[in-house]
Amino acid sequence: MAKMAAFKIMDCALLTRMSGLPPVVNLRELRDRISVCAEDVIYHHFCETWLRPTFDNPDYRNDLAVWAKNGLLDRVLAERLAIIDPYEYDSIEMLRTHLIEIFEDRLGELQPWVPMVRSGNEFYFMQAMTVVFDTGEQVNRAKDLAAAVERMTIGSIYFHFLEARRRSNEHLDDFSAWLSESNSGLQDAINDLQGIDFYFSDLDEIRREIVGVLKRIGGRK
Repeated sequence: MAKMAAFKIMDCALLTRMSGLPPVVNLRELRDRISVCAEDVIYHHFCETWLRPTFDNPDYRNDLAVWAKNGLLDRVLAERLAIIDPYEYDSIEMLRTHLIEIFEDRLGELQPWVPMVRSGNEFYFMQAMTVVFDTGEQVNRAKDLAAAVERMTIGSIYFHFLEARRRSNEHLDDFSAWLSESNSGLQDAINDLQGIDFYFSDLDEIRREIVGVLKRIGGRK
């Protein structure tokens, strides 16, 4: 096996703040705010919910779907938003375009009525900065990666498997990218990692999937 650089294990946390956009009280305003908000705002509400301890919804993985159900009381819209996997889009702009289409379609179905929330149930657009820090741990051999992943915090799992896709032009997770440095029979493991259907799972479930793949590397050094 070719000599691989050490895999440095990082961890991360979110610093969340208000986006500066006015709160949303109806579906038309939601469409209008999504049209102009920063990409980081959309990314936060679709991709950073894993790291928010206040987000615990077994049915929906994104904030817009939760608000559509609990705020607007529009289960039809909530279901349409809930099935969106943001990682299937090549860019946040493509996701934004699809969201606007969904909102406009729903407004057309309901016209002239515009769903509105009660006072106190407004939607607030947020955004976050990811604070990354080095844990001081590293992995030197592919065969040791599974055990390392088992010990990782959920912040590390998020950073290396999910957030990494935003940093990579190829939308690769860090584990796959590291294993690809070797040319000694690890392509099956890389393919299996890339094949994990992760978006509708929590971070502990994702960890188990990753470990299951990496353990199949077996005795390779």
